[in-house]
Amino acid sequence: MEQEAYRHVPYDIEVEQALLGAILVDNQALEKVSGTLKPEHFYDPLHQRLYEVMGATFERGGMVITPLTLHAAMKADPGLQEVGGHAYLAGLAQAAPALPNVRDYARILHDLAVRRGLIAIGEDIVNTAYEAPHEKPPQAQIEEAEKALYRLSDTARYGDGPLDFAESLKRAVDNAERAQLRGGKISGVATGFADLDGLLGGLQPSDLLILAGRPGMGKTSLATNMAFHAARAFVQDMEDGAEVPRGAPVLFFSLEMAAQQLAARILSEQTEIEMWKIRNGKFSEAEWEKFVLTMQELSTLPLYIDDTGGISIAQIAARARRLKREKKIGLVVIDYLQLIEPSRRAENRVQELTEITKGLKALAKELNVPILALSQLSRGVDSRDDKRPVLSDLRESGSIEQDADVVMFVYREEYYLKSREPEPGTPDHTKWLEKCERCHRKADVLVEKHRHGATNKIELFFDDRFTRFSDLAREGN
Repeated sequence: MEQEAYRHVPYDIEVEQALLGAILVDNQALEKVSGTLKPEHFYDPLHQRLYEVMGATFERGGMVITPLTLHAAMKADPGLQEVGGHAYLAGLAQAAPALPNVRDYARILHDLAVRRGLIAIGEDIVNTAYEAPHEKPPQAQIEEAEKALYRLSDTARYGDGPLDFAESLKRAVDNAERAQLRGGKISGVATGFADLDGLLGGLQPSDLLILAGRPGMGKTSLATNMAFHAARAFVQDMEDGAEVPRGAPVLFFSLEMAAQQLAARILSEQTEIEMWKIRNGKFSEAEWEKFVLTMQELSTLPLYIDDTGGISIAQIAARARRLKREKKIGLVVIDYLQLIEPSRRAENRVQELTEITKGLKALAKELNVPILALSQLSRGVDSRDDKRPVLSDLRESGSIEQDADVVMFVYREEYYLKSREPEPGTPDHTKWLEKCERCHRKADVLVEKHRHGATNKIELFFDDRFTRFSDLAREGN
C-alpha cells in the first residue's frame, strides 16, 4: 500500500460534535467536564466558540442551553451561519448518543489537544535548530523547549475533579495502612529523626516542606542527613523484604554546593572523619581503610545529586519528572529556594519567589512526593535580642508560608553565644559559661507550621566536626 505523503493533525470532529450535542440534551453534562475541558481543547474554531458560550451561559444560570437559545446568543457568528445556524445546532442535539459518557469524550479531546501541542513544540524545536547559532545559542533553545514542555504539562494535567467521599476515605485508609505496615509509626518518608518523624508522620507525599534558618545554623547539613537517612532506609527495607519501605530514592538539587562537596559531608558523617581531613587528604592508614570501605558501601544508595547552578523551576520540574519515571524517586530536596531562577522575570523578587513556591507545591502534588526546600531568612533575625526565628520572618519571602504544608526552622543558640562572650571574671561571664554548657552541640528544629497536625520544638544533637545531626537519646545526652 502506498504510504501517505503527509500526516493529519490529530483531532476528532465527531467526538467534538457528540460532546456538544450531549450538553445541548442535558446541560448538567457541562458540570462533569467544565473543570478540565477548556475551549482551546477543541480543534474546530466554531466548536471552541460554541463551548465557550455554553460555559458562560451555564455559569450565569437562569437560562437553559438549547439549540434555540444558543443560536440566539450566537446569531451574529459568521462561522455558525456558514454551517447552517439553528439547523446545525439542532442536528448536534438529535445526533447525541442516547447514553453519552461525556467524561470519556472530554478525555479524548483533551489528549488530542495535548498531542497537537507536542507537535507544535516539536516543529518549533526543529525550525529553531536550523537557524544560525548566533541567532539563538543551543542552550537557550533547550531552555525554551523545556519551558514550553513544562507549560504544556502544567496545562495538560487532566484532574479527576472532585472525589466522592468513599474514594477520599479509601485514600485515607491506604495511608493509615502504610503506617501500620511500618510498625504503626509513620506513613511518609522517614527523616531518620525519631521525634521529628513522630510529629510529622514522616515527610508526606504531595507536601511542600520548608526548612529555613540563618547562615551557619546547619540547614544544608540537616537536609543532607534527612536525604541520606531516607535513601539508606529504603535500601535496608528493600533488602529485608519490607512490604512498605520507610525511605525512598532521593533527588537532591544542590544549587550552592558541588556534588562532591555534598558527598564528602555524608562520608564525614558516616566515617566520623573530620571534614578538614577529607578536604586535605590527611588520613591515617586505619582512617583511609574506613573511608574506602564506607565509600564502597554508600555507592549503591539511590541518592541522585543535581548540582546545576542557576537552574529554573521549569528545569527542576522536568528533571524531577524524569527521575520519578526512571528511578521512582520518593523525595525531592532543594538547597535552596532563593537560588532558583524564575521562569520569567517579575517586577520584584517577592513575586518571583511566589511563582517558585507555587510551582514547587504544584510539582509535589503532581509527582505525589514530598518536596523539602531550604530557605534563607532575612538579616532582621540577627538584629533582635531573641534570635529564634518565627513565621513572620518569612513574610518578605513571597508566599512561602502560605504555600508550604510544613515550615521548620533550624536554630542553634550555641552559634550566637560564641560571638557574645562577656568579660571574663564577671557574673555575666559565669552565666554565659552555664548557657554554653547547656546548649553545647544541641540544635532546635522549630516546627512552626504543620497543616496536618501539631507544632512543636524538636531537640537534636549536632556534631559540627562531622556536620551530623542525630537524636539526643542516641548520643546519650
